[in-house]
Amino acid sequence: MSILLFSTRMQKISVLLFLAWVCFLFYAGIALFTSGFLLTRLELTNQSSCQEPPGPGSLPWGSQGKPGACWMPSRFSRVVLVLIDALRFDFAQPQRSHVPGEPPVSVPFLGKLGSLKRILEVQPHHARLYRSQVDPPTTTMQRLKALTTGSLPTFIDAGSNFASHAIVEDNLIKQLTSAGRRVVFMGDDTWKDLFPGAFSQAFFFSSFNVRDLHTVDNGILEHLYPTMDSGAWDVLIAHFLGVDHCGHKHGPHHPEMAKKLSQMDQVIQGLIERLENDTLLVVAGDHGMTMNGDHGGDSELEVSAALFLYSPTVLFPSVPPEEPEVIPQISLVPTLALLLGLPIPFGNIGEVMAELFSGGSGGGSGRGDGDASHPDSPALAQVSALYINAQQVSRFLHTYSAATQDLHVKELRRLQELFSKASARYQHLLQHPREAEAALSSLTADFQQFLRGARAVCIESWARFSLVRMAGGAALLAAACLLCLLASQLAVAPGFLFRPLLLIPVAWGLTWTLLYTGVSVTTGSKLDPVVLGAVAAAGSLLPFLWKAWLSWGSKRPLAPLLPVPRPVLALLLIRLATFFSDSFVVAEARATPFLLGSLILFLVAQLHWEGQLLPPKLLTTSRLGSSAPTAPPRHSGTHALLLGIGLLLFTRLAGLFHRCPEETPACCSSPWLSPLASMVGGRAKNLWYGACVGALVALLAAVRLWLRRYGNLKSPEPPVLFVRWGLPLMVLGTAAYWALASGAEEVPPRLRALVAGASAVLPRAVMGLAASGLMLLLWRPVTVLVKAGAATSRTRTILTPFSGPPTSQADLDYVVPQIYRHMQEEFQGRLERTRAQGPITVAAYQLGSVYSAAMVTALILLAFPLLLLHVERVSLVFLLLFLQSFLLLHLLAAGTPVATPGPFTVMWQAVSAWVLLATQTFYSTGHQPVFSAIHWHAAFVGFPDGHGSSTWLPALLVGANTFASHLLFAVGCPLLLLWPFLCERQGPKKRQSLPGSESEARVRPEEEQEEPLMEMRLRDAPHHFNAALLQLGLKYLFVLGAQILACALAASILRRHLMVWKVFAPKFIFEAIGFIVSSVGLLLGIALVMRVDGAVSSWFKKLVLAQQR
Repeated sequence: MSILLFSTRMQKISVLLFLAWVCFLFYAGIALFTSGFLLTRLELTNQSSCQEPPGPGSLPWGSQGKPGACWMPSRFSRVVLVLIDALRFDFAQPQRSHVPGEPPVSVPFLGKLGSLKRILEVQPHHARLYRSQVDPPTTTMQRLKALTTGSLPTFIDAGSNFASHAIVEDNLIKQLTSAGRRVVFMGDDTWKDLFPGAFSQAFFFSSFNVRDLHTVDNGILEHLYPTMDSGAWDVLIAHFLGVDHCGHKHGPHHPEMAKKLSQMDQVIQGLIERLENDTLLVVAGDHGMTMNGDHGGDSELEVSAALFLYSPTVLFPSVPPEEPEVIPQISLVPTLALLLGLPIPFGNIGEVMAELFSGGSGGGSGRGDGDASHPDSPALAQVSALYINAQQVSRFLHTYSAATQDLHVKELRRLQELFSKASARYQHLLQHPREAEAALSSLTADFQQFLRGARAVCIESWARFSLVRMAGGAALLAAACLLCLLASQLAVAPGFLFRPLLLIPVAWGLTWTLLYTGVSVTTGSKLDPVVLGAVAAAGSLLPFLWKAWLSWGSKRPLAPLLPVPRPVLALLLIRLATFFSDSFVVAEARATPFLLGSLILFLVAQLHWEGQLLPPKLLTTSRLGSSAPTAPPRHSGTHALLLGIGLLLFTRLAGLFHRCPEETPACCSSPWLSPLASMVGGRAKNLWYGACVGALVALLAAVRLWLRRYGNLKSPEPPVLFVRWGLPLMVLGTAAYWALASGAEEVPPRLRALVAGASAVLPRAVMGLAASGLMLLLWRPVTVLVKAGAATSRTRTILTPFSGPPTSQADLDYVVPQIYRHMQEEFQGRLERTRAQGPITVAAYQLGSVYSAAMVTALILLAFPLLLLHVERVSLVFLLLFLQSFLLLHLLAAGTPVATPGPFTVMWQAVSAWVLLATQTFYSTGHQPVFSAIHWHAAFVGFPDGHGSSTWLPALLVGANTFASHLLFAVGCPLLLLWPFLCERQGPKKRQSLPGSESEARVRPEEEQEEPLMEMRLRDAPHHFNAALLQLGLKYLFVLGAQILACALAASILRRHLMVWKVFAPKFIFEAIGFIVSSVGLLLGIALVMRVDGAVSSWFKKLVLAQQR
């Protein structure tokens, strides 16, 4: 028996390893494609310096030999930079006066920065408001890079928004410290990682706690005015976060936003009152925010930020235009550099704001000494600034193109010709100033054309792709999908062997890995881990591809190779085709419920056509040769019809929870996805809180009722005891945490410390309880009730074709269901047995649901921590999720034939419906496949004060929040195999003695109810059980892999599409991460089923040995 159990255990290990290898193939394909699709640009480490002019030719008049002069003489000796995170342009735009006849506009954020409006009206030559056009991605770290280097961070840099690294490119901070300027910083600690050791004095505050609106801002205000009054600074930077955090927590239309903006208005007013004549005030937003308060994408509201400039001296020669001018955000970098008398950072591609060099006093106008006798001195100063800027950009283009050969050669040559001509004309103008009047306007236009063209060339170049890697990654994904499709058919074929599954692929993979490593070492080339993984994956696939080629070459029919039913295949192809349309990707939240509803209707119609509107048919075959009768129908067609109607209803209800994409302004997002803390009315908040707690209680009650119905709740095992007592504690902790979170703003000051402590302890306690429950489940997964007692004189023996203990796998497979039936009957008082040595009876209660009970318990233990990471009202979605899942499982089981002793299989319809339901839940929980829709607040559940320097824990929490639906449905995927067996019902069956048996069975003559074996039928054929788990895993991976393959093909084919970085690239990234999470969850779910099966085997082994004694 030990040998047999060892053989079965090896089969299980082989199944898990084979699925892990298939997942590795997909991972390698994703990594290879990503390395070719999301490439980062080359960061040059060259530095600009005053000793090295940006190019040949004379510098503007007065640029050399003056104190503070570098490429141009400085106009200001000091700068105060106030960075208000997420200061959208309309937050700073002056509120227009009410027009009679039009309805008044009442928005909390309008008109709150009143000091800007007053200054623009009273001192129009001293101040200017701009609309700053931000380049995506609109995440803080990328914006800080742009605001200091003048360059454009690439798309993939968005992934390191909260894992910042020091900037290696030339930047304003580095130029300031090189020039000996004293830079003082206070605010967002992101600057600490970007510019380590660069500040003469710094006050850093944690930036990641988006629920904290005041700590950072109050910390800045504590140091801002004293530092400014001390005079021990040349550049003062204050990075406020309250407006951004208010947007994340409440949205821009909440009254808290008005309070935050009013506070910022007071800060600006206080700074203006303390400014000296040699100081420039810059108030800027790094990005905007959406209507929901998020950012990260490229919608109009996200890329529109405010920029305000002010000086006590005259700054502009003209009054502000009626509509603020739109300028690129990176234009601030060369402008500040030249105004402060610094070199422009080497990698800058921004265009200087020439208007700032044409008015007021200072060395930056006229001939460099403020001589206004020259008739064209303001215009010439503008051209001089543009000329230096163009020289610097031309030098960068030349250096960058020589290092990478990535820039468009023809366009680069045209730009260089344009710059050369304009530069020659400028040098001629310096030699003959009297001819300047006619040439200045055209020179200005030429330099601006060059700078804007250079920026366009760089933007196009930094969206470059490696087509070879993209094609290789897509080919590897396609081969992995083909492997899943064909291997899923071979797994249930007769004579399928588990042991050779990995031997040949591993040997081939190692061989090709060694060859690639040897070639790389021999040639001296760098060993790329992405390419190394792809070579290993492709090498391990070669024997499979060769066998597939030989099979096709032998002209075998293709029908068995495409086992997916045509309607399901058509539905899957329709879904995959939608990934190639940006409109359908944007509308996927509405398209997925439609596809799911269509599949549900198809399932009901299929049941009607096949006459299977009833529980699963049992196709049993006796081991002794006689066939047992099948169970008669116990439900009418109304049963499955009601299941379908209920499933459609719950799908529609779940669709009420949705978040509208930014591209659909006419759509209104569900207000139920906002936290209760954002609600103003106390009565409505209390009602919603009661509904959320009611959903928690209903979810707990539903699971307990289900376990009680199948008898598993009567078990004294630790996991069942935890379900009885631990789960109510988790519900209580979750409800208490929600109460504190929703009313945190209303807590009296003396209780805030206590509430803050409880807000940290309660979520951790719930997560700790869930982890404890899962550990108990893994330790003792068999949830059955075992009893022993004396028997009466009436007996019945177990019919076995062997004597003594089982000696073969067939003997063991046969005796296990017999023993199970024997114990069920004994527990219900229908089997009485005596022995001469002492009559002992062993009975187990409801062992037939042992696998499903463990899976459902694991899912509910996972669901509560994941629910805690969402806002309160998502609890209603989780309740609908469980109800939908149960209805779908029952509907699928109604039409699934269960063959005993095997092979067992899961229909493609079931796998497709399960994946669609996971996708619908992703959208119903308020998520979208865009970075601006990520729920960053999840990082602070249980950690209200942040995580210090740790980045993996907040990333784990945010990832668990985002991909909760992927994880739950992947872990619960084995239920698709188990549920048809679970739905086997009791039925009248007259027991008869089997002829030819070694003993006669004495039973009651009357007809009686006989307990079904349910999931114990799977143990009738362990080989088929393991093969069915393998087939289920391969089918699930195939559907997920086909989705990621379609996203990869869409991103590659449409790589020059207008919406590639807004729609297709984020969709691919989210699908890739979702696939990784789902594949890990699938392996964990199958491993849990195998753990339960191993525990059942051990339990039966002990029972058989006890019976023999």
